[in-house]
Amino acid sequence: EEKPAVFVLGDSTADVGTNSFLPGSNARANFPPNGIDFPHSRATGRFSNGFNSADFLAKLLGHRRSPPPFLSLNGTKALKRHSLNGINFASGGSGLLDITGMRNVITLGEQIEQFSTVRDTLATVMGPTETEEFLAKSLFFISIGSNDIFLYHYSNSTVPKQEFIATLGSAYENHLKNLMGLGARKFGIISVPPIGCCPSQRVLSGTGECLEVLNELAVAFHSKLGAVLKKLSSEHESMKYSLGNAYNMTIDVIVNPLPFFKDVKSACCGSGALNAEGICDPSARLCSKRHEYLFWDLNHPTHTASKLAAVTLYTGGPRYVTPMNFSQLASAC
Repeated sequence: EEKPAVFVLGDSTADVGTNSFLPGSNARANFPPNGIDFPHSRATGRFSNGFNSADFLAKLLGHRRSPPPFLSLNGTKALKRHSLNGINFASGGSGLLDITGMRNVITLGEQIEQFSTVRDTLATVMGPTETEEFLAKSLFFISIGSNDIFLYHYSNSTVPKQEFIATLGSAYENHLKNLMGLGARKFGIISVPPIGCCPSQRVLSGTGECLEVLNELAVAFHSKLGAVLKKLSSEHESMKYSLGNAYNMTIDVIVNPLPFFKDVKSACCGSGALNAEGICDPSARLCSKRHEYLFWDLNHPTHTASKLAAVTLYTGGPRYVTPMNFSQLASAC
């Protein structure tokens, strides 16, 4: 059973070190205590105490190691060597809309352009027909959208909600069409979690509760994304997808933390109220039992939470992933 290659696109929920290669980026995590539970306690640039969901999904699919960041592969030789297993393009701070990634990050559009150079490299190595077959079997994981919603809310945009969600939907559709034009056929898509429940947002709510306006946008985005994927797959019969409902996955754990977590409100690493008023850096306050926390820092899940998410995406039922889970997607012909 050969394992499919995995190509990862998205934001900080899937970034495995892309932004560490962007000198001007302020969305970085390549310093301790990030990575404290990573092998050799290395701060790789992952926004986590250890691995993230992209890492765990690659492992569940049988890969020994997670696809490396595209920017770490300088030179055609390295590119050729890694392309057969997969490559990660995700960049912390990026979004569906180019305007979202203005802070020196790699936008989703640019990530797709980078993939296109990988595809050209593959075509020179194995020829166009083989490349087409290879990419049709490969998995494309995409985890993006939260930063677009944050920006919309905090820029006090005058665009009505419905219209904004529609804009995100058509942006997603265009990105997916571009990927399909480059040979992608199988998409493992992770929608936006209840970002209003991030410690950073609880701190701002005044009550310590979730910021419902952000959660409502996340729910609306999920249903829009579901409609876009249904439409695309009806137009292209070779396209297959799984849509992971990050909203339900996370809210269920927040409502019923046990047996998984003891603390679903505060950040393990940070400072101030809920440990969420400062970033996770060497001077931050660090919780002692990291596996008991849902949140690593003010916005990102812990290693333990990411593992739970990946296993749920891989094996879960229709409340969490539709129309099939990621394991079924991998074996779908």
